[in-house]
Formats: sequence, C-alpha cells, structure tokens
Amino acid sequence: MAAILSNLRNTVIAGLVLTVLMVVLVVSATGEGSPSGHAYWTFVFRWLHVVSGVMWIGLLWYFNFVQIPNMPNIPDEHKPAIGKVIAPAALWWFRWGAMGTIVTGLILAAMNGYLVEALTIGSDGSAKHMAIGIGMWMGIIMWFNVWFVIWPNQKKALGMVEVDADAKAAAARTAMLFSRTNTLLSFPMLYAMVSAQNLY
Repeated sequence: MAAILSNLRNTVIAGLVLTVLMVVLVVSATGEGSPSGHAYWTFVFRWLHVVSGVMWIGLLWYFNFVQIPNMPNIPDEHKPAIGKVIAPAALWWFRWGAMGTIVTGLILAAMNGYLVEALTIGSDGSAKHMAIGIGMWMGIIMWFNVWFVIWPNQKKALGMVEVDADAKAAAARTAMLFSRTNTLLSFPMLYAMVSAQNLY
C-alpha cells in the first residue's frame, strides 16, 4: 500500500481503478448504471466536469485562503521555494483545471441539449436554464481571467518573464485582484450550478 500512496501517479491510477471496480460492483449487484448509452456518457462528462471543477476551485481557494494571506508570514529566505517551486506547479494544475471545467461543461450542456438556452441565460423562460446559464457565464469569465489575466501576470510576478521591479509588483497585484475576483464569483457560480441541478 505504501508503494501506491507514496507516488502520486500510482495513487491516481489506483483511484481510477477503484472507481471502475465500484462501477462494476454496483452494476453487477443492481443491474443499473450500465456504462452504455447517451445517459451514461452524459454522466461521465458531468463527473469529469466536477473533478475538473474541484481541482480548479480547490486551487483557487488554496491561493486565496492559504497562500496569499500567509506570504507575509514567510521569512524572505524561504519565499523563493514558494515562487519557484510551489506556485508554478499549483498554477499549472489551476490553469488546466479551469480548461477542463469549461470544456467538459460546454460538452455536457450540448449533450443535454441546453447549451443555447443556457448561454442565452434562459431565453426559453426556464429557471433551470437561467441558473445554469448564469453559472456558465460566471465560469467563462473566471476561465478568461485565469488564462488571459492571472497567468500572464503571474509569469511576470514569479520571474518567469523578465520585467523590472515596478512591473513585477504591478503584475503581482493585478494577478491577486483578478484571483480575488474569481473567488468572489466562485460562490454565486457554484450556487447557480448546484441549484440548476437540484432546485429546478
């Protein structure tokens, strides 16, 4: 067991194998949930959407609830470990978690037949489509912020792109403010997504 848990790749593979075993167990015991047909593949994309979203929002909240508030408490000689090792790795997963969330969400909306209704924020008068549409647009804004504002500015702030000290400080502040914007949007976005699936 230690060989599985001491290596992240092995842990992820074991988690996926355990998921497949669970599916096989449930299907064989109940005869329901068979991995075939449109409904099952819609579910698979919903699951991938949730997994990607957990990665994305989890890291967003890590940055905003843990890393940013505690950076002033870290001695200067230890800060390079964050800026050169931890932050770049976290930002890689953060960016691709955002991309995975958006792509799987749009595919899921298309598979369920409400993509246009959601993107036009419930133009059909449906509360479900209005809620999911608001959530989708907030997610799209957040995704845009990640890829086109936060990441380019973080590259400057972390020294991946050479800029002078003033530009570096300005980039760090811009990245932080847009990260905080995404944190602000994450609460109503998650409410919209969950309410669309459970209230309407």
